[in-house]
Amino acid sequence: MAHLTPQQYDRLERAIADGRRIVVSRGGREIVVIPRGLRLKGGREEIEARHPTTGDRVVIAIDDMDSFEVVSW
Repeated sequence: MAHLTPQQYDRLERAIADGRRIVVSRGGREIVVIPRGLRLKGGREEIEARHPTTGDRVVIAIDDMDSFEVVSW
């Protein structure tokens, strides 16, 4: 997933604002995280997030993702 569509950015930004979890698929694996923000580092867009159980910091490069979905309440 090299770039997000405007609709995907809207969903991701809403998940950040609402503190909602997202499921990120990359490399055939899925991880559930709570996104905290978007940033640009070294020319790459990244999602800064926290693991919902451990609280560990997780950084996911958008171009490394295969897909993402916002978890429904």
